Parts: sequence; structure tokens; C-alpha cells
Amino acid sequence: MMDLTTALQKFSEFEHKLYAYSYAMGVMSYDSETAAPEHSAEGRGEALGMLSEQVYQLTAGAETGELLDVLQTHQSELSVQQAAQLRVWKKDYDMNCKIPAQEYIEYAKLINKAGAVWRKAKNENDFSAFAPYIEQIVKTQKKFAGYFAPDKDPYDAWLDEYEPGMTRAQLDTFFANLRSRIVPMVQRIQRSENQIDISWLHQQWPLAGQQQLAKELMELMGLNNGRCALGETEHPFTTGFSRDDVRITTHYYLEDFTFSLFSVIHEGGHALYELNTAPRLQRTCLAGGASMGIHESQSRFYENLIGRSREFCGVIWPIICKCFPEQTKDVSEETFWRTINRVEPSLIRTEADELTYCLHIMVRYELEKKLFAGEIEVDQLPEAWNSMMKEYLGITVPDDTHGVLQDTHWAMGSFGYFPSYALGSAYSAQMIANMRSDIDVDSLVAQGNLEPITNWLTEKIHQFGKEQLPAQLLQNSCGSAFDSSYYTDYLEKKYTEIYKLTDTDKS
Repeated sequence: MMDLTTALQKFSEFEHKLYAYSYAMGVMSYDSETAAPEHSAEGRGEALGMLSEQVYQLTAGAETGELLDVLQTHQSELSVQQAAQLRVWKKDYDMNCKIPAQEYIEYAKLINKAGAVWRKAKNENDFSAFAPYIEQIVKTQKKFAGYFAPDKDPYDAWLDEYEPGMTRAQLDTFFANLRSRIVPMVQRIQRSENQIDISWLHQQWPLAGQQQLAKELMELMGLNNGRCALGETEHPFTTGFSRDDVRITTHYYLEDFTFSLFSVIHEGGHALYELNTAPRLQRTCLAGGASMGIHESQSRFYENLIGRSREFCGVIWPIICKCFPEQTKDVSEETFWRTINRVEPSLIRTEADELTYCLHIMVRYELEKKLFAGEIEVDQLPEAWNSMMKEYLGITVPDDTHGVLQDTHWAMGSFGYFPSYALGSAYSAQMIANMRSDIDVDSLVAQGNLEPITNWLTEKIHQFGKEQLPAQLLQNSCGSAFDSSYYTDYLEKKYTEIYKLTDTDKS
């Protein structure tokens, strides 16, 4: 058996090789979403397929297994960082190796076909065409969970892939709090006489002004254009290749500048996380966010807690007026603040306001856990979806295209992913509450000085990448375990003020 020094050297070479593959595949994927010509998919797909095969052979090969076993026997001699690297790769390796190769190949084919079927089913409002694929995906995922996590509830096993350590029991408590406090809040707002007029938004917002606004937003957030680039795409996202190469994207709608405004802030929050991981973690498996929920907490922190605050409006509104002088000449900062914080229950998750967004996630979570527990059949999903949308949001769903078929996640096999969106929002509220005891957040934001805020997050969260688990990072930044009451308290306080709610609204 090789000694520890040799094993660590081979492990470093292994990670550097994977970094190179990942970088190449990432750039190809980013290019496909932002600049590649329409007919480039076939050639790119062939190249990505060959690279993916190399990555799979490298990560699931017997030689890698032997290397990880050697490191495991010397675990007490490893540094904190090395132990974390071993933890991440061992989990990934065990999952890859315990699923029979042929079954994994068949599953990959199923997912590939499911995506095409879902798109057609959504366009044609035909849930019955897609239903067999959901059924087969869930069946396969339950089987796979039995391979790599036989001692866990199958849904818990998949939750752990996106949010390590999270369980259905914890989520049940979290969503019960949302259901008991936020659903009544939404109903009170719908009954309120203090509704928000957003008619001033219904005009044309020139592209040049939106591009200038995006540039100034990035500067305000401290996104160095030597390390962070902005591109255009249909659906905004962030890709981090290294701490010196992070790409964010946005989409410009001429009829609504606020979409790009908040997508830049949201993706900028993701980018700051990637840009501020410790240099020592670069080219290792730890150079990225600890989990989907922790990553989402950073984007939601900047988008909602900072970006939609009164203080930030005071900073950004003069810039908006400069970019769009004609469109804003009769609009006040107060009107803008109320507009971007309006509550308007909607059919589509990605268009949801800050208050109702997590209720969309709750619908999906409830359905996912019932599917995995065998408490609901696939053909019952549309009816259950529509019922929950009516109960939680007061929305009548007209068809499956705007209901159960609206998201692609299930076609991708991403069961257990949705809860991370809601967890991110809740984590961020707990983080800022603790941050306020260290720095004067509101005063800094009002001055347009976000650097101390980003520095605080870097010290508590960003620098660690995946080295620490989500629960450890929450303890670092919040001084306590996850507590969703911070989130519900924040939402109740904010929207009571905005809509001037009184006790009479509770009836």
C-alpha cells in the first residue's frame, strides 16, 4: 500500500486533472447558453460526451477507489482541508460505484428523453404524455437511493445531495412555520385596501439604459470586471470556473427593467461567493458553495435583504433616474420602493414576489415527499398541485402548462432540489440578523458601501467553500442552528409596514 505522502501527491494530480476537465466543459456549457450559434449543439454534444466519459472513468475508477481508501486509513493525519476533500470525493465515489453502470446509463437515457417529452407536453398542455417519465424517474431514484444510502429514507438521501445534512423532518418543521405564518399574511394583503399601483412600469425601457444600469450595479456590488463578466442569456445563471473567472448572466426585457435589475443583483450574490473562496481551495473539490441552499442564501441576501431595502433604494434610484430620465421623471423613490416590494400571487414560480416565492416551493416539496413515500400517484399530481396553489396562494390554475408542467426540474431528475430555494431565503434572514450585531448594516447600505457587508460574509461563509458543511457555516455566521422564525419574523414585519396592515386585516 502506498504511503500518505505519495497518496496526497496522486490526489493532488487527480484533482488538478478534474479541474481542467471541469473548466473546459464549463466554458462549453456557458458558451452554449450565451454566444454559440443555433446549429452548434451536435458538435458540442459530441465533445462534451467524450469529456464526460473521461471524467466518469477518472472519478469512478478502481485506482481512485484505492487512493481514497489509502487516505481513509490515514484520516487522523489529514489536515482539516484534506479531510474535507476526502469527505466530498468519498461521497461522490461511493454514489457512482454503488449504482450499477448499466442502470446508470439507462437512467441517463431516460433523463435525456424526459427533457424532450416535458418540453412538448408543456407546449401542448398534455400532462399524460409526461406522467410515465415522472413515474419511472422516481422509481429509479428510489432504487438508486437503496444502493448508495440503504440506511436512509430515499427522499432524505436525495435531499442530502443538494443540502448535506438536511432531512424531511427538518423541512416539515420549516414549511409548517411558513404555512402557519405566511399564508395568512398573503390573505391579509389580498384583503387590504392599500394595494400598490405599478402602472408606471408599463412603458419601454431602452436597452442602452438597462446595460448601463447593470454595469453600475456590478460596480456598486464590488464585482471586479477583471474577474467577473456579464453575459446575456434567456434564463439568467452564474458559473464559477475559478475565483478569478466567474460569469454571471442577465436577460433584458424592454417592457420591464426590474427583471434585469434584480437578476444582476441575484446572480451577483452568487458571484461574490465564488469570487471570495480562499485561494488555498482553488483547483480542489472545495472551491465552490457548500450547498445549494447556502449558495442561494447569498443571492437572496443581496437580491432581497439588500436590493429591496429602503436604504438601497435611496442609492439605486438616482442611478435608475440617470439611466432612464424620461421614464422616471414623474416617479418618486417611495413609489419605486413600494413597486419592487409589491405582493401579487402568481401562477409562475420564477415571477413570484419575495413574500409568495417560498409558497411555490412548498407546493413542490409537499408533492415530492408524497411521491417518494407512495402517498400520491403520479396521475394525481395536477389535481393536488391545483388544490395547493388555491389553498396557499389563492390562485386558480387554468391548465397544466401554467401549473404542474411549468418547471423542468423533475424532467432533469432533480428531486430534492426545490427546498434549497426556500432554505436559502430563510438562511439569509438569519444571517443578516446576526450581522446587525457586528456592523450597522442599514447605515452602510444607505451610504452605498457594501464592502463591509461582503467582508463579513466572506469571513463567515465565502472563504470556506465546501470545506464546512451547511450546519457549520450557519453556526459560524448565526451563532446558532437553523431557525426559520428569523425569516418569518422578517417577512411579517416588512410587509405589515409596506401594506400598513392592522389588526382588523386579520378578520
